[in-house]
Amino acid sequence: MSPAQATADSPSDPAATAPPKRLSRPHFAALIFCGVYPLVTLQLYALFPLTAGWTLWQRNLVLVPITVAAMVWLIIPAIRRNFHGFIHR
Repeated sequence: MSPAQATADSPSDPAATAPPKRLSRPHFAALIFCGVYPLVTLQLYALFPLTAGWTLWQRNLVLVPITVAAMVWLIIPAIRRNFHGFIHR
């Protein structure tokens, strides 16, 4: 056994004995809401004048991909990076 394995398997290693932190879904959901609500609201204010006369499904066809992309590449990574201690208990 290598020294690194002996150290990692040692019961005195706090990382080896600490239980894994669990994601707090209510905290994560609240932070997602705080990020998505202003984004969707701003998009609606910007989109409505440009899409006067469009039906709801047509507006959503424009709005939803922008919202999903912002969530996947901006909002969720920022929440996980900046609020890690709040969402993992």
